[in-house]
Parts: sequence; C-alpha cells; structure tokens
Amino acid sequence: MANDGLSATEREAVKQRARELREEAKRQRSADKAAANEQDALAAIAAMDDVERPIAERLHALVAEHAPELAPKTWYGFPAYAREDGKAVVFFQPAAKFGTRYSTIGFQDGAALDDGLMWPSAYAVTGVDAATEARIAELLRRAVGR
Repeated sequence: MANDGLSATEREAVKQRARELREEAKRQRSADKAAANEQDALAAIAAMDDVERPIAERLHALVAEHAPELAPKTWYGFPAYAREDGKAVVFFQPAAKFGTRYSTIGFQDGAALDDGLMWPSAYAVTGVDAATEARIAELLRRAVGR
C-alpha cells in the first residue's frame, strides 16, 4: 500500500468516521436517532481512560447546560456536539486516541468564536477545575451565539 500520509491511528479514525456516517444514514430513518447518537457519545466517553473520562464527562454536562441545542454524537470516534444539521460544532479529542501529550476541546467553523482576524479554535486540556469549567461554559455559549 502506498504511503497516504496518514498514520495507522489516523487511518483508523477515518474508518471510524466512515462507520459513523453509515450509521447516521441508517438512523435518518430511525425515530430514536438522537437517543442512539447520545448513546454512541456516552459509549465513547465510557471507553476513555481514568484521566480523560472525567474531562469528557464534564464537557458533556457543560454542553447540556450551556448549549442544549447541540446534540451529542460521535465524530471520528470522539464525543462531539452538533447543530440540528448534524455538523459538529465542538468535540473532545482524547490524548490517547493519537498518543498526544494532552486532550483537546476543539471547535469547528460552525462555532461563532470569531474574534478579529485570528482566534483559537482548539484548547489543550489536562483536567477540569472551576476556572476551566467557567472558560469552557463561556466558549460554549459563544459557539452557539449567546
């Protein structure tokens, strides 16, 4: 196989996304699509290690509280939160997924975080305390235009 520039882990993430898209297509016809998508996100969180799981659980709770219009789902195997059109707005990328030093809370271009000519769209996170929760809540509110 020719080198496509992706690591084995990255190729697996792409395959995971293809599986998610197939499942989403099946669920378009399903009455319980939202519940199934949330179960997928919760399963992805439950599968995380003891360091990353509490961060992802806290993000999940903060989204429910501060951006309830975003629906949980998985995106490349990560827990993510999407607008009604299904496009991810915010996601949690665990460090273990790609063997990185820290986990990431990232925002896609649908997030209303614009601030001048340049702004951050991803944040390194290694834990969650009260100040971190407040910052995440602020970002979530801005992301959905509040």
